[in-house]
Amino acid sequence: MAYEKLTKILELARALASTAEGLTLDEMCREIQCERRTVERMRDAIREVFPQLEEIADHPTKRFRIPGGLDGFFQDPSVEELSDLGVAIAQLRHSGASGRAESLAGLDRKIRAAMRLRGRRAAEVDVEALLRAELIAVRAGPRPQENPEVMTELRKALLGMKLLRFTYRGGTKPGASRRVVPYGIIFGRMNYLIGADAGTVKPKNWRLDRIDKVKCLETAAARPENFDLAAFANRSFGFFEGPQEEVALRILPHGMDEFRNYRFHPGQTVENSPDGSAIVRFRASGMPELACHLFVWGDKIEIIEPASLRKLLLTQLRGTLAHHKTKISRAG
Repeated sequence: MAYEKLTKILELARALASTAEGLTLDEMCREIQCERRTVERMRDAIREVFPQLEEIADHPTKRFRIPGGLDGFFQDPSVEELSDLGVAIAQLRHSGASGRAESLAGLDRKIRAAMRLRGRRAAEVDVEALLRAELIAVRAGPRPQENPEVMTELRKALLGMKLLRFTYRGGTKPGASRRVVPYGIIFGRMNYLIGADAGTVKPKNWRLDRIDKVKCLETAAARPENFDLAAFANRSFGFFEGPQEEVALRILPHGMDEFRNYRFHPGQTVENSPDGSAIVRFRASGMPELACHLFVWGDKIEIIEPASLRKLLLTQLRGTLAHHKTKISRAG
């Protein structure tokens, strides 16, 4: 049997052992990127090695799973997997996400502790070598701090569907006590709790670094069933609230190399033009943050719409120019 095929079979076995609901044949195809007939043969081969493979009726199809997990012999992580986990931990620490960094560091310790001694010693040498050879570039920008105690209470409330109470050092009433129904947490250049004031359903953004004295209460509080955290996050460019607008940007030919590996918005569409340029379209709110972002593109981009975005960018540029001209004049 070819090495590549054996790797695919082990990959599928791990997937079947890691699911509680089981996988359909179509889901197995997507999981390992193979055709259905190939997956059927792999499933039959797995059944010979793992007779505990279960077949679950789920009309009009069937699901398969391996209950109880796999023996540690099949589960030792690769050097690349351990290295990538180490890089992820280092990235979180660099970005100020100490709570999530320590959570992943705990996972790393558990994985290494479960490995066979001989394999662990060999892997650790290679992993350390890779980590020394891979550098994390520290970029300018916000460095949101995460308070582990705050994160613990937020997650407790989200999992238990309970009301939160905390002091908020922001908003229209800095320092006031808030009672909030938690909807979810969004991590990014700045971290936010998404939730609604008790007694309301309209979601708001609450910066995690401005939350103090947080407490998960015993009062039941669940987000609306039709609330979609990903859809909410995609409504805006960044986290400025406001009306959504249709945005169209032209990437000029000399900016296309940079744009090919770039995304302005998850819902964007791209129209390529004969002259080598491209038009990017999406719908979002948050024009102030988008205007700030477009500044770094310089002359590589043009704003087609909305006109208010172009005006906003010009206002910011004029204000910045006037400020620095004044400083230069005083220095002269």
